[in-house]
Amino acid sequence: MTAPRPRATPGGRRDVGPVNWLICRIAGRVAGTGRPPNLFLTLARSRGLFRGWLWFAGRLMPGGTLPRRETELVILRVAHLRDCRYEFDHHVRLARRAGLHDRDIERVKKGPHALGWSMREAALLIATDRLHTERDLDDETWIRLRAVLTEAECIELTMLATHYEMLATVITALRVQPDRRPGG
Repeated sequence: MTAPRPRATPGGRRDVGPVNWLICRIAGRVAGTGRPPNLFLTLARSRGLFRGWLWFAGRLMPGGTLPRRETELVILRVAHLRDCRYEFDHHVRLARRAGLHDRDIERVKKGPHALGWSMREAALLIATDRLHTERDLDDETWIRLRAVLTEAECIELTMLATHYEMLATVITALRVQPDRRPGG
């Protein structure tokens, strides 16, 4: 079975402009892909929107206040729930840099009730699941979150999880293709 063709193709330097081209190249180096990520080159076709999104996204990750390990747990869980291979594969590399091990990444797929999560990690994953399925947090989930997170961290968590839900939708709808590995 062949992958669906992209609906919006990654742009080249002329399509995205010199500033966005540079941003995309730097993002590829930081992400470890060696090449500009297809997602960035696709979104950069809408030049101003791309830079606005990038600023916002960067405030959540890597610029958020939640520890990077937790941020990556949430992002991986969203990507898994949304069956967004592009997002999942991209964040596995980042998650490893943030201290997650292969067993943690496999546990993310099992969910918040898998053995081995701390109380805080389980609360983050339960909230992520609830935001995915219900688009809301029930009182029990909120109380569980507030036992381990500040109010500001709860706000950031809800924005992080729902932002990556949005991003998974964009990736899926635009049929963004996987990034080629360095040397591939």
